[in-house]
Amino acid sequence: MKTSFRNMIAGFVAAVTTASCGAHGYNGPTSDHFDGSHFHNGAPIEHKLGDLWRWMTTRENHPWTRVERFDAPTPPPARVENGLRITWINHSTVLIQVDGFNILTDPVFSERVSPVQWFGPRRYHPPGVAFEDLPKIDVVLISHAHYDHLDRTSIIRLARRFNPLFVAGLGLETWLQKAGAGRVATGDWWDTIALPGAVQLTVTPAQHWSRRGLFDRNRTLWASYWIETSAGGVYFAGDTGLAEHFNTIRRRLGAPRVSLLPIGAYEPRWFMGKQHMNPADAVVAHQQLGASHSIGIHFATFKLSDEARFAPVDDLALARENAGVDPAAFCAPAFGAGYLFD
Repeated sequence: MKTSFRNMIAGFVAAVTTASCGAHGYNGPTSDHFDGSHFHNGAPIEHKLGDLWRWMTTRENHPWTRVERFDAPTPPPARVENGLRITWINHSTVLIQVDGFNILTDPVFSERVSPVQWFGPRRYHPPGVAFEDLPKIDVVLISHAHYDHLDRTSIIRLARRFNPLFVAGLGLETWLQKAGAGRVATGDWWDTIALPGAVQLTVTPAQHWSRRGLFDRNRTLWASYWIETSAGGVYFAGDTGLAEHFNTIRRRLGAPRVSLLPIGAYEPRWFMGKQHMNPADAVVAHQQLGASHSIGIHFATFKLSDEARFAPVDDLALARENAGVDPAAFCAPAFGAGYLFD
């Protein structure tokens, strides 16, 4: 074993073991995706330690180039009363502005996505919208407990500055409250969450898994979200592999005006395939949903897998061409890019 790899594993184990990072869990009635203490997918996602060893010792790892500074676009407006505006900030952090309402998804503004800030995946690009330039946030959607989607420092900052409503899957209520969230709502797949005004929220399925510590795997629920607005439905996929839930969502809720679909962290496929879509999978999901427009997320920010930094952009272009999808219907955004649907 190479020393660097040994140190990496030792550092990760030490960080997870010593950090107060467990996501608690949920206990309740069983369902088709819950056995009373642990959640599960229809198609199990199981990786053993040997799989991790195989990946680390056989990987074709493409290096990334870090961007320390960039000229950010004009910050988003305070509110959008007419139409729908969507701004990609970074990774799975998206600002959705509609009906005078501001919704933020999976907020990550920290330098690293890890239990500690001295170790773990470091960002390769500044946020497309600085935390200080955010408009007042009314609702924060959390897709699941992984560190690149649930960042404690960002939750603390948002709670202190805006006191938004935090919405998450079952099992994360106590964790969010301990992080300072004053208002929390959690739900199971297909639950509806009451929001003020014309916006309606439904918790929807995803194919993924959850963990923050050594002993809490799949103790909290992963989810996607459907946001019904006067400008049409907005679907936030969170983090997911390609599975039947896209067809189910279309059947039950209709076709979204805009879908936010992950397109990164997909190589090698034998390891990532069930939990992360690649761009070709994302195009299939776009078609199954019947989305008028899709925007790619979950790429070019944190190096979580082996593909080159902008391979998702190139692979999305190829997948669109092969599927006959108009490039204007499914884009990979630039950091901080805002899209207005009126």
